[in-house]
Parts: sequence; structure tokens; C-alpha cells
Amino acid sequence: MTELLAPAGDFERLYFAFLYGADAVYFGGQNFGLRANAKNFNLEEIKKATEYAHSLGKKVYVTVNIVLHDSDFDGLDEYLKYLDEIGIDSIIVSDIAVIKRVKELGLNLAMCLSTQASTMNSRAVKFWKNLGVTRVVLAREASREAIQRVKNTGIEVEAFIHGAMCTSFSGKCILSNYMTLRDANRGGCAQVCRWNFERDDKNPDLTITPKDLNMVKFLEEEINMGIDSFKIEGRMRSIYYVATVIWCYRRMIDGIINKTLTDNDKAYYLATLNRCANRESTPQFFDKLPGVDEQYFNERDEISNQDFLGLVLDYDEETKIATIDTRNYFEIGTEVEFFGPNTETFSIILNKIYNDSNELIDASRHPKTIVKIPVSKKLQKNDFMRLKVIDKSNIL
Repeated sequence: MTELLAPAGDFERLYFAFLYGADAVYFGGQNFGLRANAKNFNLEEIKKATEYAHSLGKKVYVTVNIVLHDSDFDGLDEYLKYLDEIGIDSIIVSDIAVIKRVKELGLNLAMCLSTQASTMNSRAVKFWKNLGVTRVVLAREASREAIQRVKNTGIEVEAFIHGAMCTSFSGKCILSNYMTLRDANRGGCAQVCRWNFERDDKNPDLTITPKDLNMVKFLEEEINMGIDSFKIEGRMRSIYYVATVIWCYRRMIDGIINKTLTDNDKAYYLATLNRCANRESTPQFFDKLPGVDEQYFNERDEISNQDFLGLVLDYDEETKIATIDTRNYFEIGTEVEFFGPNTETFSIILNKIYNDSNELIDASRHPKTIVKIPVSKKLQKNDFMRLKVIDKSNIL
């Protein structure tokens, strides 16, 4: 079975990832992971997340993928033993010393090689496999041919299909260290590659930012190649982003496997994905070396996404009133769209909005307020309300 693997920056995002179709999630603990600015999970939360995932028949992978300095080994043994004891499904590692330590401690932990190791060839994969690694997360710079050769080694292959790219090869960036003294390879990346660099009064600012990765175009080909796990980047992203991306790829993967995915469906999901992030996206390295169309070179604006309008808290079938926890501005006359794991996507034009005192209002102006709106079709708790993406029937 092709696994769909979602990021989980905290338990809320883990919950929505599973709800919207993920087969597994990956996250970090308070130490030894590469997303120090994410909320991450303490020991008790890791245990809770593991038990919850297993109750659903799903999996959790915990990142232990920093490049360790001598001081970083403090507490490592106890942490690895704890993860083994609570039965997580795998750790994600990049440092050979961690792999060696797992073996020395006699632990049963499965080990997945992180993209941080920048693995792009079959010889390196065989080396890691001989050390006890059972799965490899390929570098995001791997080509079609490289992926196929690695797959032929017999190891499980995990490949990124959506999300941010590094300017440097995966795991090799030292820009953050140089510019801010924050070590990207130990969890402190300052994302210097997203900065604008001043040139002069006559030229726009220079940027070195790659566009995001998006593998919609080649998803069926990768499924046919036998990739074991499709990975989504984004432990720092919102619940709306995680749910939307997982929702789209879940339906595309299932549609490809069941031979029901149409070109019109694919175009709709691509349009949806392109609206839920603030950077453009391309397939990047899969079919060719990236060029001018895969990179931002001049100053650009990353406008905060405003599509996420609200989360459904409740739906009264008798009155046909939905209770919404709002996130962005909307008003009477706005055309909105509802979607959810078990709700067929549909749109309406808002004709009434009530505040939490049941008073009619002309607009919802403030995030995290409660409003009620009439909706004729049934909704479920934790469905999302967003601006209408596009008319699916008129895409192609």
C-alpha cells in the first residue's frame, strides 16, 4: 500500500492529518529534531500520539535527525529507550552515531534515514541498509532515474511530494549558521534563503528562494515506480494547510489506484493546492534540473493566505444552521466552499451571518470569533469553510 505521510507540528495538526486521510505522521520531540520552532511533543505527548495513531491503525515516526555535536548526546540513550518502550513505528535519523547507538543499546527501533543525509544514489543506500536502516527518505534533489535505482535496492523508499525546498542540497545548508549563528542542522534554521537581499536603487532585491515542490504531474508515475511513502513537508504549517494538502493527495492517490482520477479532478486538486500556500510550486528535480521557472530571483511578495475562513464546530440538522469558528474576513455575498473528510465539496453564497448572540451582522471581521450561518446541506464537525477555489466543471 502506498503510504501518505503527513507533518504534525503538534497534536492538533496530528489529529487533522489523520482525520483528512494520512496513513502516518512524523513529528519531533523537544530535542534531537530539526524543527526547534515548532511546538513539538514532550514525552507524554509522544506516548499519547502513538497510542492514538495505533488505535486508528496508523503510524507515527519521530525525528531524531539533527547532526549531533558531542554535547547533544546528553540524554540521547534515555530518549531512544523511551521511544522503543512506547512502541513508536520508527525513528528518522541522519547521524551514523545514532544508528550505532540504537544497535549498541539492543533496541528494536526501526530506523528511517532522514533527507538530512542527502541520499541520491544506490551505493549510499546500500551502505545505510547494511547498517540497519530499513527505509530511506531521498533527498528532494533526486531525479526520476536516481529514485528508480534506489528502489531497485529493495529498501523502502520515502519521497517528498509537496512542500518547501531547501536552497542548498537537503541537509547541507550553513546559511543560517553564517548569517544568524542559528544552526540549521541542529534545528535552528532561520530560513535565510527566504530573505530579500538588497542590491542597489536601480535593481530589485535579489532572492535565492526555490519555489515549492509539487508532484501532482508525476504522482501516477511515482506510484507505478513503487514508492512506499509519499511525504508532505510542513510541521510549521497550519491545520488548514495540512488538512487541505492531505485531502487533495489522498483523493488523487486513491483515484489513481482505483483508476477513477480524471484530468479534470487533477486540475481541481492542483488549483486547490496552489491556493493554500503563498509560494508557487513545481516538480523541481524529478524530470530535469531546475531552471529559471523553478526559482525566485527577484523580490517577491508572499501574501498571507486568506482562503481559510472557518472551521465547522457544529451543525444543527433541524434548523440547518452551521456554527463556525472563524479565521479570516468574510461578508454577506461571499461565495464560500465547504469540504471535509466525509463531506462532498459544495459551495454557497452567504446570505445571512449571525453573531454568537444570534444578531444579524453584515460581516465577520475578527478571527477566532463564533458565528452562525444557514447552510442547506449537512456538514460535520471539523469540516472547513474556505473561499471558493474554482468551478470544477470549467477547469479544462
